[in-house]
Amino acid sequence: MASRNASSLQPPSHSDELKVSFPQEHVMLLTLNRPRHLNAMTPQLTSDIATILNWFDDEPSLWVVIVTGEGRAFCAGADLKAWHQNQSSGRVNEQEGVASSVHGFASISRRHTSCKPMIAAVNGSAYGGGVEMILNCDIVVASEDAVFALPEVKRGVVAAQGVIPRIAKVAGHQLASEMLLLGNTITAVQARDRFRFVNLVVETAAVMPTALDVARQMTANSPDSVQSSKQGLILAQKHHFEDAVQTHALSLVSKRVYHGANIKEGLAAFSEKRKPKWRNPAKL
Repeated sequence: MASRNASSLQPPSHSDELKVSFPQEHVMLLTLNRPRHLNAMTPQLTSDIATILNWFDDEPSLWVVIVTGEGRAFCAGADLKAWHQNQSSGRVNEQEGVASSVHGFASISRRHTSCKPMIAAVNGSAYGGGVEMILNCDIVVASEDAVFALPEVKRGVVAAQGVIPRIAKVAGHQLASEMLLLGNTITAVQARDRFRFVNLVVETAAVMPTALDVARQMTANSPDSVQSSKQGLILAQKHHFEDAVQTHALSLVSKRVYHGANIKEGLAAFSEKRKPKWRNPAKL
């Protein structure tokens, strides 16, 4: 099955607050495009991201997505001025909003329905919801001058869109408390070495090339296997060991691996000492 040319891909309509591009085969790039506002999230931008990611999930020729920000910030989190206006006018529905949000902040922080990998290319500062987004990505590439913070407690709010259990699991209770209860800023090296939610720290100019190289390494592998492996990781967050293993083994994504064309191609390529030619995954 030949893959679709990027020029033939037609994503759904969206506002100028989000840029959508296809920098290499099987890869989609989402760029948050509110640089004057440090890419702070708006309802429109959240809606755009949701629409595009739902389309991405259903497009067989796209295997990996990269998320980044335009300008000097990745994402400054929620628009606090708009939040202040809502609070001042009496429009207080935060609890219901958090509880009913299927995919969380920016339609990313709690997104667990997709088996396709997501890479964060952190080009600058990430605060609040921006960090919530990053913690739900599979690989995080950060510039050496990037900074991270969960400063919600300094503004009287709470980082409640999924980051609390994630940072507790990744960093441990004490280090998670340091970020959540103090609200202080940490460096990219600290995020990598102490808090353990950044994979790679590179020069600023190398952030996007590095993220694209990571995506290229992913797309060199069987998409069926990659997506099944990610589903296994998601299930590991939800279930105890035996339940996670069994649920994964009996899932439709695993069935696609063992009954699909790519497993045959991968094993044949190994036997014939050649590179495999992967096909787009069959729709589930």
